[in-house]
Amino acid sequence: MGAEAGGRDAGPHYLPIAEHGLIGDLRSVALVGSDGTIDWYCCPDFDAPSVFAAVLDAERGGAFELAAALPARTKQFYFPDTNVLITRFSTEDGVGEVQDFMPVGAEGTESERHRLIRRVVCVRGTLPFRARIAPRFDYGARPHTVRVDGEAVVFASDGLSLALTSTVPLEVQGPDAWAEFKLTEGESAVFALDQVGADIAPRRCARVEAEQQFATTVAYWRRWLSASKYRGRWREMVHRSALTLKLLTYAPTGAIVAAPTTSLPEQLGGERNWDYRYVWVRDAAFCVYALLRLGFSGEAEQFMTFVTRHISPGDGKQLGPLQVMYGIDGRTDLTETELPHLEGHQGSAPVRVGNAAADQLQLDIYGALIDSIYLYDKWAQPISSDQWDDVCALVDWVCEHWDQPDEGIWETRGGRKNFLYSRLMCWVAIERAIRMARRRGLPADLPRWGGNRDAIYRRIMTRGWSESRQAFVQYEGGDVLDAAVLMMPLTKFIAPTDPKWLSTLDALKKDLVSDSLVYRYDPVASPDGLRGDEGTFSICSFWYVEAMVHAGRVEEARLAFEKMLTYGNHLGLYAEEISHTGEQQGNFPQALTHLGLISAAFNLDRALG
Repeated sequence: MGAEAGGRDAGPHYLPIAEHGLIGDLRSVALVGSDGTIDWYCCPDFDAPSVFAAVLDAERGGAFELAAALPARTKQFYFPDTNVLITRFSTEDGVGEVQDFMPVGAEGTESERHRLIRRVVCVRGTLPFRARIAPRFDYGARPHTVRVDGEAVVFASDGLSLALTSTVPLEVQGPDAWAEFKLTEGESAVFALDQVGADIAPRRCARVEAEQQFATTVAYWRRWLSASKYRGRWREMVHRSALTLKLLTYAPTGAIVAAPTTSLPEQLGGERNWDYRYVWVRDAAFCVYALLRLGFSGEAEQFMTFVTRHISPGDGKQLGPLQVMYGIDGRTDLTETELPHLEGHQGSAPVRVGNAAADQLQLDIYGALIDSIYLYDKWAQPISSDQWDDVCALVDWVCEHWDQPDEGIWETRGGRKNFLYSRLMCWVAIERAIRMARRRGLPADLPRWGGNRDAIYRRIMTRGWSESRQAFVQYEGGDVLDAAVLMMPLTKFIAPTDPKWLSTLDALKKDLVSDSLVYRYDPVASPDGLRGDEGTFSICSFWYVEAMVHAGRVEEARLAFEKMLTYGNHLGLYAEEISHTGEQQGNFPQALTHLGLISAAFNLDRALG
């Protein structure tokens, strides 16, 4: 991982998606490149317009460059058991480190400062550094002014102002600020970027304060991680995944975003570019499972609060289908628009904000949601009577509507079908509710629920099975394979050693598995309404591991899992997909992939004994 330090070369320059680390304050995050440049940052929240978006347009997006002013070898790593990121620059004359973090846990108006601290330390010899702070507000579309306010440089645009303070002199040049400085062994410099406004004045971050906030932030993450109950073989990877999931949590509401980025391409030059900075009911519900498995019941409780407040049907309105995704504050309007002034990552347009899939019908989300409620009720604490009323309303709706076609888990834009996975998760929704009712003696229309559950089972076993393929298939009456059926044994719908399932597993391995990496489906055989190819889908690779574990193929599963770990980036982070050449593709990092890693590790550990 070598980068030419001292600012990026003239002309468009893009680091690969995987060449980034992540920092955050449980409200937003920043992507920090392995060359020391912050390429992505939205302030004050995950889904706010970007301030730095060079990852989507190297020239117009804006960036915060901070690196050695000489050619240097770089190495990036996390301070152990934290989300404090360190980028090291090594030269013949000296070694320096940039420590990047966002303080967590501030109270009152200080929490609205959304401070981002970049602490530069020379650990050996002497090293010159160069910084360029070039914000571009509102995805690079809104102009801003620059003024010096005491010790701060204030970048002001309509609706958002940021103050930059530094312990080294800053120079203003056009819309940007610059700094050039030299440090010798033991010396440090501090840059702090704050949101400022009527109630929050610019405030310098002195070296002593930066050291204190560094220590406080390290202590926060270590204290949080110490609650983990995981003691298995892959502790470092599992804990990095847990820390990443926590970073994707929006503390004010308990929401968990699918990923903190938008429009990172699933294929370079393709159109499969989506905004993932929202709460997918499916993804977040799986997150509850992973967090509960590790012992983080507080995060699970916060998400259940979000569900009760924003997703439940118990608000007096006529019950209709749940929305597929919600804003981090629970809002439902996620209108999708394109930003034509941005060229996209490595020229992969369009850049999209919002997500039209919010209006799709995806019946599988009912199973994911009610399964998470079931797990929370079983492992954390019993749900309330009002929550049970909501569950009953949801299950009654599923009983009425489970047999209609929908867009499915993969949000295809090629028309509705009778997807097997959607049927499977409707079965899960009803079956888990029946379990809760029986275990706790809760009131329920069990004859109706049981009848619909059994009808779905029969429907899947007859119409979802292809005699010609000797496998369960993507949709009724078809013969296309889909990795989503890997969830059949994981949800306890079918015995993991059932001959029909083992035959399906063999068929999936033959058609969709490439050296342990799993494609979700073949878009040529099953057109999804979009141009281009895609890589292997990382969550499916972890589902494949679990399915093999349950089928008794433990050594094969372990090899596939260990191989999958080698596709994580230098920090153990995963995007949504892996390309044909082994590169990370899609939004980054993706919550669904990291929770899949946690679940696979947990179940593989248990099988290995």
